[in-house]
Amino acid sequence: MTRPRRSSALTGAAAAAALLLLSGCSSPAPSGGSAEPVEGGTLTYASGDAEPTCLDPHVGGNYPQALVSTQYLESLVSLDEDGKILPWLASDWEQSDDGLTWTFTIRDGVTFTDGTPLDAEAVRANIAHVQDPATLSSTGYLALGKVANAEAVDARTLRLTLSAPDSALLESLSQPWLAIQSPEGIARGMDANCAAPIGTGPFAVEAWDRQSSITLVRNDDYSSPPGDASHEGPAYLERIEWRFLPDSASRYAALQAGEVDVIDNAQPDTIVQAQNADGLQELDAPRPGSSNRLELNSGKPPFDDVRVREAFIRAVNVDDAVQGLFLGTAERSYSPLSSVEPLAYSQPDLFEYDPEAANELLDAAGWTERDSDGYRVKDGERLTLRLPVSTNQSIPAEQSLFEQLQAGAKDAGFEVVLDPLDLSSWYGALGENDYNLVSAPYTKVGPDVLRILYESSGTTPAPSGYFANHAQVRDPALDDLLIRASQVSDPDERAALYEDAQRMVLEGFYILPLYDQQNTYLLRDDVQGLRALPTVSAPTLYDTWLDR
Repeated sequence: MTRPRRSSALTGAAAAAALLLLSGCSSPAPSGGSAEPVEGGTLTYASGDAEPTCLDPHVGGNYPQALVSTQYLESLVSLDEDGKILPWLASDWEQSDDGLTWTFTIRDGVTFTDGTPLDAEAVRANIAHVQDPATLSSTGYLALGKVANAEAVDARTLRLTLSAPDSALLESLSQPWLAIQSPEGIARGMDANCAAPIGTGPFAVEAWDRQSSITLVRNDDYSSPPGDASHEGPAYLERIEWRFLPDSASRYAALQAGEVDVIDNAQPDTIVQAQNADGLQELDAPRPGSSNRLELNSGKPPFDDVRVREAFIRAVNVDDAVQGLFLGTAERSYSPLSSVEPLAYSQPDLFEYDPEAANELLDAAGWTERDSDGYRVKDGERLTLRLPVSTNQSIPAEQSLFEQLQAGAKDAGFEVVLDPLDLSSWYGALGENDYNLVSAPYTKVGPDVLRILYESSGTTPAPSGYFANHAQVRDPALDDLLIRASQVSDPDERAALYEDAQRMVLEGFYILPLYDQQNTYLLRDDVQGLRALPTVSAPTLYDTWLDR
């Protein structure tokens, strides 16, 4: 296997905004072949993530939408490899002294693929679309929570008025869930826009054959690459066939056979296989935002008792499970945040495997009796935990990890009921508060994801019906830390506040961190120039070309 330089997340400060930001991952180094990019050809991309139900990332807002929409939609700003904010569809911006007004200059000379011009009114219409409850947005809606008003001052000037300072605003605007679409496309209605959103990007949606593939075609009039792109003008590729192959083994076999050029969501066993294979490259691009973690529902029994939460965490051996099941492709996390977040704070001693302590805690909490099956009971009720598992989002290794935790927890007297569900049913279980444990990774650039996940207001659903505070934390002191962190611009003060907030989450035993959100792409050696966009680590195929 030809091994390009393994990408890593570098961090830096955006001086103009005094923000600490996350970078993404750089492209693999060329593996030989032609020195000059070759134009034309069709790249076949096979995704193992769940097929989106809507190609408009304003609707809902999940990672599969980000993967594909990055090819045809663009954001106001981006990040470079050092984590600094880059102009994109906004060429410039200015923040008022009180932090309540942001003025953006919209890039001139850019058109959507339907021929309509990009201007400030188009951006205003997009913000209104995300904030409209009828759009059923979650990720974008929550990210714009402090934007009280958007106004097109003139053709090139957009003014945002905030309800409170937002130190994460530029981070939020860099994300694909807030990418800019043609207002005329939006006006067609949700069904039409879900089928084929219209953007300014290097490709356009030609057709969507549901349950099979999406066909993307080159935008020959493309003129708006971000500042860190390696070329200007239209993309090299003529077409992209974006296929959905949920089975990991089938996806990897198709890559080996040359039936597809790139696969995502590579599983631990296929990553290890690929490391010993000829003709393949690997791009490792962990996602920003939260770590993969189990959230303990503190809003109802039995996890409304901190002793029971701590007992569960002490009763399960996560270290051995991660090491054994992920084959060295993932490292154990002890933080609420992904390790690529520069402000991630870890406290490993809180998560040491200690069955004796678990039993003592449960005894102290009144769970002193056991039934004939060995499970603890109290007041006639068994100590039962329901863990709904999204089979579309939890990879096989993670599902096996849950099974190992289930077995370990039984020794302490917990009955963990694993409930495999499709994505729609899984969302339903969360909405009905029918869970005690849940794994729900959340991708957002920067540490402000902590506010979305753990501030009390995060228990209130977005228009989509989704809420992010699955641990159901309601702590005024934590709220105060998160709100202050979201408003300050001094990087040292911001870092200290976020560390204190993470410590409160960890010491409250609201979560059981597991490992980073994995994001590994495998590609054939003749695929050149593919990189993960330094925002949410989604692939960008603009600079990609085929050396064949």
